[in-house]
This record gives sequence, C-alpha cells and structure tokens, in this order.
Amino acid sequence: MKTPLYILLASALMLTGCTNNKKADNSVQMSTAAQNTDATAASADGTVTYLSTADFRLKIMDYETHQTEWVFEGKRPAVIDFYTTWCGPCKMMAPIVEEMAKAYAGKVDFYKVDIDKEQELAQTFGIQSIPTFLFIPAKGKPTMQMGAMPKETFEKMVKEIKN
Repeated sequence: MKTPLYILLASALMLTGCTNNKKADNSVQMSTAAQNTDATAASADGTVTYLSTADFRLKIMDYETHQTEWVFEGKRPAVIDFYTTWCGPCKMMAPIVEEMAKAYAGKVDFYKVDIDKEQELAQTFGIQSIPTFLFIPAKGKPTMQMGAMPKETFEKMVKEIKN
C-alpha cells in the first residue's frame, strides 16, 4: 500500500518541532525530579533547573542592560531548553536533556524555559519553533538549534560548548 506524500511530510514535521501555538494538555506529567527542582538551585547536581525571566536575567544574561552584545553571567557552559508542556517533540527531548544533565553534572548547567509562562523570553529570543535549544559556552557566543534531534547530535553539541 502506498502512503500519500502529504502524510509522510506531516509526520516528519511533527517529529522535528512544534510551532509556538498555545494548546492546553493537562495530561502532561514531568518527572518527579524536574517538578521538585527549585529555580534558584544550581544545576551542578545533575538536575535541570527551571528558569523564570528574572532568573534568566540573573543567571544567564541581563538582556535589558546588554542590548547589543552577549554578556554571559554563568560560571559554566549552559544549555537552555525552550519548550512547552503540550509539544510532542519537547516531550521526546525531555529525557535526553535530563540524561545529559546527569552526565555533565558540575560541568554544564541545564535549564528549561516554558515559553507559555515566560513569553518575554520567547519574544526576546525570537522563539517560534519548539523545542529550541540555546547552547552557551563559558566564553564566546551561544548557538541556537531548533527542533528535536537524536541523542548523539544533542550530546555532540553539549561537548562542543564544554571544551
């Protein structure tokens, strides 16, 4: 049986990223570790820290003070996962992000930003497709990657900012 091309294209699109459309999904459950993570705690213990806009400006970059240049406030390289709770590809990437946070504990900080709750950050960084990842080296400019990716690709990008 032949599968119509438009069904294959639609399936491929769903696997790589979601657009920034609001959609409620009350059935989403995060891991217990993620739910209990305090936004002010350091992610050196291998957990993913959730960032508010205020936390972002303190820990990552105060984009109101530094409007024309990137000035990183962190001590270690960081990865920021811009996501929403209703996004399928975001849900697929969550375990990979959590696994990498444990693997790189104390070496790379891992954060999550819910763009439905932190719309100012989403607008500031022009987030239109999710998940979107911001890979931030300790020195230098960050790299942004949109869409879900294989674990190997994600880990390669983490290794690049760690060095």
